[in-house]
Order: sequence, then structure tokens, then C-alpha cells
Amino acid sequence: MEDNRAMNPNVDSSTRIIAKKIIAPPDADGLPTSNAWNEAMPEAFCSDWRGENPDPLRETEVRLLWSPDHLYIRFSCRYREIFVYEGGNSRRDQLWTKDVAELFIQRSSDELMHYREFEISPNGDWLDLDIKAGQKYFLMCDLKSRAVRNADNWIAELAIPMDSLTSDFNPDEIWRLNLFRIEGQEPKRFYSAWRPTYTTKPNFHVPERFGELLFASP
Repeated sequence: MEDNRAMNPNVDSSTRIIAKKIIAPPDADGLPTSNAWNEAMPEAFCSDWRGENPDPLRETEVRLLWSPDHLYIRFSCRYREIFVYEGGNSRRDQLWTKDVAELFIQRSSDELMHYREFEISPNGDWLDLDIKAGQKYFLMCDLKSRAVRNADNWIAELAIPMDSLTSDFNPDEIWRLNLFRIEGQEPKRFYSAWRPTYTTKPNFHVPERFGELLFASP
């Protein structure tokens, strides 16, 4: 996808997400319980990668939690259609060619073009990548995942090992991130973003447009 980084100063969007520290132990799948997710602060988006064409029927709600050992993320995705690979619950390269929700995340000390990318699909397939100067490498981290599809939304959760993100986690540090969603088939494929990238063609790899991630204590 094209890398055009012109920004649109006329669009006002949220720039900060807060991850709350999880207190209760995870469930049998190694993921937060429903009560824990209810304590997390939601953030939602439904406009395209340019901050235009909002579609509430494709809204994505995101919640984040953290512990010293894991970063947890939950996507709740309203959908018009489902476009996935057969199978599920396995690492799959080029997962972004079907329906996915995505997290791009970066420590403040990382170089601008170095960040991690995590994807999950409605049927539970997932992908973990280390992006360096436009090149991708498999992280091969021991993440945990879960996905459930309902009549009008799908919900996906990831438990990302903190040591795949940093060797010295400090909750006082402000990290950077962006959140994305892709749904459907061309020519009606819908690319949405929490922080718009404003590129001419859909492109999520614009770290200059990342927002902030804060780690909050209880």
C-alpha cells in the first residue's frame, strides 16, 4: 500500500488510550475475565484510514489491560460481512488479506520505523510481527488468543507476552500505538483506523500518526 504521509489538520481525533492494570487472575485460557474487561476503558472508531466515511455498523471497540507479564487487548467488532480463511486459531502469514483487527505498538525509545504488529481474525487466526524499516519478521511469541462470532459482532482477545515487546517494562513510560480494522472484499473493502493516516491509498504503516498508550494503576 502507498506510503503517503500528508496529514489532514482539519480532523480532530482521540490521541491517547489508557490500559488499566489487571488485578484479578486470568481465566483458564490465560485471558482476562468478563469482569476484568468491564473495568477497562473503551475506545471506539468506525471511520476509514483518512478519518472519513464513518460506518457505525463496522464500529470497532477496543479495551486494553496490562500486567507485568502481559499486555491484553480485546476487539469488539461490528460487521456487515465476514471474509476469513478456513480453519482458525493458528499463526497465519498475510492474515491482512482477509478480515482482521490490528494493533501496531511501539516503545517511546524505539526508532520511528521499528514497531510490533499483532493481528487477529474473526475465526481466531492471528499474526505477530516485528517491523523494522519496512521489513517484517515473525516474533514467534507465546501469545494466547480467543475469538467468538455473534450475529452482528465478533469479539477477539489477545494476551501478548510483555517480554516480546520490551526487555525492561516500565509502566511509567508512555508507549505509542495505532489500531486498525479491515473488512470485506475488493472493491468494497473497508479499511478503518483509530488514528487516521491520511494516505492517498490505504496504508497503516505510518508510525508518525500513532497515538499514545498510558499504563494506569488501579
